[in-house]
Amino acid sequence: MSSQVDHPAPADARHPGGLEKSDLKARQLRAHSVVAVWVGLALVAAGAQQTLPVARWLAVHLFLLGAATTAVMVWSEHFAVALLHARRPDERRSDARLAAVNLAVLGVLIGVWLDRPVLTGAGCALLVAALAAHLVVLVRMGRGALGGRLAPVVGFYRAAAAALIVGAVLGGLIATGHAGPRYYAGLRLAHIHVTLLGWIGLPVLGTLFMLWPTVLGVRMTERTPRVTRWVLVLTGGGLLTAVVALVAGRRWPAVAGVLAYAVGTVLVMALLARTIRRRRPVSAAAAWMLGAAAGWLCAGVAADAGVLAARPLAEAGEDVTLLVPVVIVGFVAQVLIGALTYLLPIVLTGGPKERAALRAVLELGWPARFVALNCGVALLALPLPDPVGTAGLLSAAGAGAVFVALLIRVLVRRGGGSGESPSSRRPVLLGTAGGAVLIVLAVLVANSGGTDHPADASRAGGTGAAVTRTVDVTLAGMRIRPGRIDVTAGTELRLKVTNKDAQRHDLKVEGGPATPLLSPGQSRTLDLGPVTETRTAWCTLPGHRAAGMTMDIVVRNGTDDMAGMHDGPTAGTDDSGPDLSAGFSRGWKPRDAALAPAPAGTVHRIELHAVRRTIEVAPGVRQQMWTFGGTAPGPVLHGRVGDVFEVTLVNDDPAMGHGIDFHAGSLSPDRAMRTIAPGQRLVYRFRAERAGAWLYHCSTAPMLQHMGNGMYGAVVIDPPGLPKVDHEYVLVSSELYLGTPGSAAQVTKMRQGAPDAWVFNGVAAQYAKAPLTAKAGERARFWVVAAGPGDGIAFHIVGTVFDTVYEEGAYLLEPGRPGGSQVLGLAPAQGGFVETTFPAAGHYSFLDHDMRHAEAGAMGMVEVSK
Repeated sequence: MSSQVDHPAPADARHPGGLEKSDLKARQLRAHSVVAVWVGLALVAAGAQQTLPVARWLAVHLFLLGAATTAVMVWSEHFAVALLHARRPDERRSDARLAAVNLAVLGVLIGVWLDRPVLTGAGCALLVAALAAHLVVLVRMGRGALGGRLAPVVGFYRAAAAALIVGAVLGGLIATGHAGPRYYAGLRLAHIHVTLLGWIGLPVLGTLFMLWPTVLGVRMTERTPRVTRWVLVLTGGGLLTAVVALVAGRRWPAVAGVLAYAVGTVLVMALLARTIRRRRPVSAAAAWMLGAAAGWLCAGVAADAGVLAARPLAEAGEDVTLLVPVVIVGFVAQVLIGALTYLLPIVLTGGPKERAALRAVLELGWPARFVALNCGVALLALPLPDPVGTAGLLSAAGAGAVFVALLIRVLVRRGGGSGESPSSRRPVLLGTAGGAVLIVLAVLVANSGGTDHPADASRAGGTGAAVTRTVDVTLAGMRIRPGRIDVTAGTELRLKVTNKDAQRHDLKVEGGPATPLLSPGQSRTLDLGPVTETRTAWCTLPGHRAAGMTMDIVVRNGTDDMAGMHDGPTAGTDDSGPDLSAGFSRGWKPRDAALAPAPAGTVHRIELHAVRRTIEVAPGVRQQMWTFGGTAPGPVLHGRVGDVFEVTLVNDDPAMGHGIDFHAGSLSPDRAMRTIAPGQRLVYRFRAERAGAWLYHCSTAPMLQHMGNGMYGAVVIDPPGLPKVDHEYVLVSSELYLGTPGSAAQVTKMRQGAPDAWVFNGVAAQYAKAPLTAKAGERARFWVVAAGPGDGIAFHIVGTVFDTVYEEGAYLLEPGRPGGSQVLGLAPAQGGFVETTFPAAGHYSFLDHDMRHAEAGAMGMVEVSK
């Protein structure tokens, strides 16, 4: 590649369909005008960070996903044609792909901004489709093409397109909340790496092999093709390893992958250094900026590997995020400035003198701008106080703004380039003018100030003296705690918000104030004023709300206990409850009530998974339940006095923490009953030193909701010398609350003690439809545990008398005594057993003798045969 060649051009001067080179230039200029608009929007978002919490995210994605993607799409296709000596693809289809990408990006950004997961998902799907089409075009170009020494560079463009496809999928999972908190940290890190190092880093590294010697005006070295292939293997393979490892939550393979990528960037830097000659480059400004950009990429990747090696993935996310602005400004922005400084004069003009004149305009004051930009990046990179970092950002932004102004001057001056019709100039002029207007707007927004705590619109509705209440709110583990605040109408509410997580969060109140992004440990107080209506608060960062970072502020109207506070139509919100006369769904099976024999040995190891399951809880009624082991109630544990239980709790719930409390054990609750986050494990070990029928349940607050949604079970410890009987059954009584778990409507019913049904073993009337069985003359033992969470039970079997009653660790009645018993009365969390012998064949109903409970599902049947 000689100094006489400023820019590689394809061999054919015309598109196969007849498109002239001037038309190709017009297309490139239109793309640059779109880039200018995206950059302007990014600057507007950056200026609005103090008043719009999601603005920082928008600024990054407007610049990378909007501006950088448009530039990479256009130039990767153009360079692929030149490097492969291939025929240009159909320009109309290229324009359609570029339009689809920009439309998809717009959909993603608007969907995230307005919290519309469907729109966000549709935008991601369109982006994946457009990029897949772009990748197909790049692959097809290589078929039958003449190729050249730098043909391997096209592999970087293909790998980059594949990387953004992966990045779009990961971003969609995060932004729509499908990632869940358990996998959020790893997926977010993978998304950052695959987009920044893959979609942006790979094509830039590949292009440098060609662009760097051209900018210097020298020939490439003989080793360039070989180094190109090695760098692609190292960077592409390393990135693939890192992304897969991050998704899987494997830290050290991720570190190895990033280090491999770093080695590839070092090889690039070494090759660039060998190419430098003691002669004046074609564009000194472009050369210095491209070299500095490559240096910042090396530094950023090395720091990234260090962060991943030093900290667990769950805690590394914030530090890696802090490196993103450094890489964006130092690497991406500087590459764009350097490349445009060199390439635009080639696109806009046809002769050397005109190129030199335009390049002189773009290089005005470049040494000062170069120093200001890179000093600003250095201040951003160093662990210095916020004011210093802000000064660095302003310095870099000032240098970038000056270049954008020069760019607009050049584009407006040249219009659409020589040989273009006036109609083809209009998109260019409109785009550049739009970019200029947006940059001015950015300055106005950045200087408009605004408060971090805007006054709540509800304040005007307050009258007279009001009660003031301050509530401590913590942000941690992709949760907001408390998840619900109940206030009386008119209460002056203040929220003291503290971020106790390893990553940054904010809190936005519906129709009210919002905090800025809070770093770990930071606090901010929100003054809502008099609260007169129910509202929601949430973290505005993409995907956080969908993953469960929400809080309800519920207003009680005086003594009205939240009447009418429902999420929508819910079975059982009136007095009818579920239809117990209906049939269960096809394939439904009742829970086996038979008590399995106690396992052999004295140490019992059990693994319980806290997991959400949709269960048929009444005839034809399916409900999502929070469960231990996938059933509500959880599995029955059976043992003898002196046995040791080692229970491993695994939290597979993607959205919340859980714990466990075994009433059968005696030990300090501080660690054994602590709440564990999604994905964590906890070993609960206790010795069953006392006999009885015991309750276990979730120990995480609010326990009313966790137990009311199915997180409970029974532990049966046989009394010494317990005689054998023909049948042993376990019946756990509880209340059933229909509706969305944790919703305002469901919680209201729980607090009012108004369940939709009462049940045995989690399902209303199941043993009325599928009776238990026995034979006449057989003896049966019924273990009963009252799980509540609010009501006890008066257990009775119609047509029999109990001759044995064992309640809360003591025999109240034993065989051989003249007395008998009609009920086993248990308060919430109590347990025991009764025994009886069925005198003859028939149908013996068992029920809770509180008839409200029996008629609403707490009943069943024992079918006794001869």
